[in-house]
Amino acid sequence: MEDIKILVIDDEKNILESIKMVLTYENYKVETASSGLDGVELFKTINPDIVLLDVKMPGFNGIEVLRNLKEINPLTEVIMISGHSGIEEAVEASKLGAFDFLEKPLARDKLILTVRNAAEKVMLLKENYTLKIISEKKYLLIGTSPKMQELRQIIARVSKTNSTVLITGESGTGKELIARSIYITSSRSKKKFVQVNCAAIPDELIESELFGHEKGSFTGAYEKKIGKFDNAHNGTIFLDEIGDLSLKAQAKVLRVLEEGEIQRVGSPEVRKIDVRVIAATNKNLKDEIKKGTFREDLFFRLNVVPLQSPPLRERKEDIPILVEHFMDYFSEENNFKKKDFSPRVMEILKNYEWKGNVRELRNLVERLLIMSPGNIIHEIDLPEYMQEEIKNPSFSFSDIKTWKDFKAISEKLFIEEKLKHYNFNIARTAREIDLPRSNLYKKIESGGIILPGNSEIDEESLHSEMNGEESPGSAGQDGS
Repeated sequence: MEDIKILVIDDEKNILESIKMVLTYENYKVETASSGLDGVELFKTINPDIVLLDVKMPGFNGIEVLRNLKEINPLTEVIMISGHSGIEEAVEASKLGAFDFLEKPLARDKLILTVRNAAEKVMLLKENYTLKIISEKKYLLIGTSPKMQELRQIIARVSKTNSTVLITGESGTGKELIARSIYITSSRSKKKFVQVNCAAIPDELIESELFGHEKGSFTGAYEKKIGKFDNAHNGTIFLDEIGDLSLKAQAKVLRVLEEGEIQRVGSPEVRKIDVRVIAATNKNLKDEIKKGTFREDLFFRLNVVPLQSPPLRERKEDIPILVEHFMDYFSEENNFKKKDFSPRVMEILKNYEWKGNVRELRNLVERLLIMSPGNIIHEIDLPEYMQEEIKNPSFSFSDIKTWKDFKAISEKLFIEEKLKHYNFNIARTAREIDLPRSNLYKKIESGGIILPGNSEIDEESLHSEMNGEESPGSAGQDGS
């Protein structure tokens, strides 16, 4: 219990010394105070996990001190000690949140057992708090790009209502995170959040999963089942991949949205339900309506507040923040030391086409944390499929607006490829591409091309610099 800090507050010096001796021997960190006022001030400074507090003290008595301590930190466990306290004081202390009551003279075994029980409760609370923090980090919406700022503003408005929300977007863009953000900031945040992946449940079971069934209502229904909508009563239900629902199940979801009613499979009873519905899909529901696989009336009922989850390619400025967040999360979850990304790797990540969106980036960061051998992640640590894309760079013409932009991008890609091909030997690269070395340096700098951190100017370049020579090619040529 070396991590447990204890504060003992008592006006009797021999009591302070004996308790400190016993608990220090048990590997607790112990501080003492000889008055209620001093105890409160020391409490503010050291923030102990457990306090042993005398009830009868001159001036600031134990009950008053307990009240103050609980106002400062209600999670601290306080054990009251007294030689002549009455039932009334014990009841008052219990109401204020005292963990236990010990009588003087203190029995050593009883003292150790009571403190140990309080310490176990403190450790459990700390563990639960840590898990809660890690869990909350998992569902944070990360990003400061204009797209994300706009999304947060809409979420802030939507969360104040009970309106149905339809979230659309590519797979891996974080539709679940948007749904949870709406839920967490809503008036239903103290109630349940029930998530259903409609695509993962077989068609023959989806109605039973959503609405429940009665015993014997179909083959295999050996007992009564409560459905997801029942579980989400007074809370929020998130219907992920709603575009994969069968038409029959869609009709029942429509009934919930329009009438607030559900009916278990095999039951004649119609029950009222109060639930906020958030749905999501990566399908184009208007196309699905044309195909006859999705009900138009359900689409209009779901699409009260439409939200678009932006793909990562539209918010690439968020990539460094996302990388840092995922590294923090996975290192904390796995108790690993954090690793840094080299400038070259971060540049690659920012320029990579993320077909799997944020989910792909998240999985990559977890993999690099576990698999890369050093404290800094280098280009060689990246997976093979990314290595291939680096060797064979590509860009989309739709992202290029002007001839000047096209020229700049093409030039940068060409120089990067040639530098890699000649192992970043500046003189040889300049000679092979028929460009003055000084101009190559300028283009490397203006294009933001990152050279390997451990690279040095090659001897040939250095020799030429010292002799005031240029690489082959016309000195007046700029390679434009």
